[in-house]
This record gives sequence, C-alpha cells and structure tokens, in this order.
Amino acid sequence: MPIGPEQESSHGFVVLPEVDRSPWWSLTRRLLLALGIIAVTVLIVWVDKGGYRDNNDPPTYAVNPVDAVYYSTVTLSTTGYGDITPVSPSARLVNAFVITPLRIAFLVLLIGTTLEVLATQGRRMFRISRWRRYMNDHVVIVGYGTKGRSAVETLVNNGIARESIVVVDKGGAAVSDAHADGLAVVTGDATRSGVLQRAGVAEAHQVIITTDRDDSNVLATLTVRQLNASAWIVAAAREHENAPLMKQSGANSVITSSDAVGRLLGLSTLSPTLGAVMEDLLTYGQGLEVAERNLLVSEVGQQPQALPDQVIAVVRDENVYRYFDPTVTQLARGDRLIVVRPAKELPWAPRPGTHGEDTDVDE
Repeated sequence: MPIGPEQESSHGFVVLPEVDRSPWWSLTRRLLLALGIIAVTVLIVWVDKGGYRDNNDPPTYAVNPVDAVYYSTVTLSTTGYGDITPVSPSARLVNAFVITPLRIAFLVLLIGTTLEVLATQGRRMFRISRWRRYMNDHVVIVGYGTKGRSAVETLVNNGIARESIVVVDKGGAAVSDAHADGLAVVTGDATRSGVLQRAGVAEAHQVIITTDRDDSNVLATLTVRQLNASAWIVAAAREHENAPLMKQSGANSVITSSDAVGRLLGLSTLSPTLGAVMEDLLTYGQGLEVAERNLLVSEVGQQPQALPDQVIAVVRDENVYRYFDPTVTQLARGDRLIVVRPAKELPWAPRPGTHGEDTDVDE
C-alpha cells in the first residue's frame, strides 16, 4: 500500500509524481468484481439446479439457494469438497465452459491484487533509484507555498526541466500541489540534514528556501550550507531585520518579501504608471522582461548604451557594475549583460541571441 503523508513527513521519503487512482478505489473495484463473479456463478447454478446433486440429501432433492451459494464459493476458491456435484450433461458443460473460466478470473483477480501491491512497491523503489542516479546539478525548492510555486513557474518558463527540480515540504497540501505540477517531492522537515540529503542537496546546483517562517529559513540555510559549500542559495525573508542573519547563515541572496511588496505598493500609489511598469517586468511572457545574456562577438568593445537591448548592468568577473560605471565603458570578452527587453521576440525588433548569433563565450 502507498505510504501515507504522516509516515512520509516523519521519515522524509521521496515521493515521485504519479497519475494513479486511490488504492481504496482500486481495492473496492476488485472486491466488487469478485462479488460479481460469485453472484453470476450462484445464478448459473440456481437456474440449472436440477442438474446438481447434494450427496448429503436424498437423490430426489434439488439444490436450494443456500446450496447454490455454497457450491459457488467452494468451486471458485478451488476448495471443492465434492459433496455437491454436477450430474446432468448441461450442468457439466456449463461447469467446463462457463464456471471454469469464472474460477480462473476469480483467482487471477485475487492473485492480481497481491501482485499489484508488490509491483507498486517495486516500481516505486525502482523509480526512486533511477531518479537518484540521474539527479545532479538540480534545483531544490524548500517550501512549496505561493512563493515556491512562483519560483518553480519562473524556472520552468526559463528552460529548467521539471525533472531537475525537487521540492522539500512537510505539508500534505503542498505535496499534492507539487505532484499535480509534475514535481518530485521529499516530504519532511527541511531543517533536518537527513531530509535534505534525500533531496540530493549535496549535489544540487541551486537551492531556493522559502518556508513561511524566518527561523526555519535560517536553520534550513545553515543545514544546506553545511551539506553543500558551493550551492547557490537564495532565501526568502519575511522581515528585513532577518536578512543579515540569513546571509551570515550562508545564503548568497536574500529576498525580503515584505519590503518588496511594500515598495511595489508605494510605487503604485505615488505613480500608477511606474507601478504598472514594475509589475510588467515581474510578469513572465508579457511586455518587458529583465534577463541576463552573454555578450555577442559583434558587441565586444562597444559601449553598453549603444546596444539594441536596454543594458542596466554588466557582470564582469562575477561583480555587478551599473551600465554607467567607468569600469565597463567598453564591453570585454566574458562580460554578461543584465538587460530590459521585449518578453517576446518581435519581427521588427529581434532580440539579440535569438537567431543563432555567436557569443564571445562560444568563440
């Protein structure tokens, strides 16, 4: 039988998404089929009751309904005590060509239920083993609430495969939501190293920590950093005062949700148009987008302001410079650009890097 959410949350089991029905539905369906086979057999025997003889009764007595139920159950279960037997040619033919197939179906149904349970467990273990073998340089999402789902949606929309995303959460509703989105889930407390190890945090390339409690985020960040010294950790903080603590715990980037929301609310109040632009930048696939791209070969040596994209920052040697910084007056090989550009490629204004242009990295 599948492992319940309570057991999973306490032991940190890996649960891969599956499209299947409730085990109770499957068990009820099989039970009804078994009862249906018994009922059909009883009806067949009772209709031809004159062709059967109960050796415990006088020869002139025909089988009664109780005898029909008794004969059907012992026959289908292959017990066969032999006290009630078919004696007429029609009864024997019905037993050979009707009741015998029903007996086989009944046994297959019973054995199939057992085999299905064993096969389900074996298939689950095989899928988890294969998943662990190929899981490397993946993304771990700790907490699958509103922020976690938005993070996954952004990653998927930007080319990250769902198979390379693992969710860690201990809530039953979050596990169901993650499965519905086609994501693998490790259920359990993300502050425990054993749970994070099952999620493959030691081999993860990026970790996003977004539970609903700052103290849990700090503990999870400490545990992740202990297991993986090189992973890029992004943590969410509900309160600004907790952001420095998360960075000290090992987070590379901390996003303060209350400050971000408050800033957008303030901008939208002071300048509705500016608020609309900011919301546009945060909405995927529409209007404008903020993106990072490699420098093209034809752009080496140019000024950031001269490029088709609206460059707002330049990443050089893992340092971020504003586009007006004298350090990046001329773009050099290896630079990466933070740009504002159309979310969709337009025929009259194609986005650089979308038509097979060579980047300086490719060269």
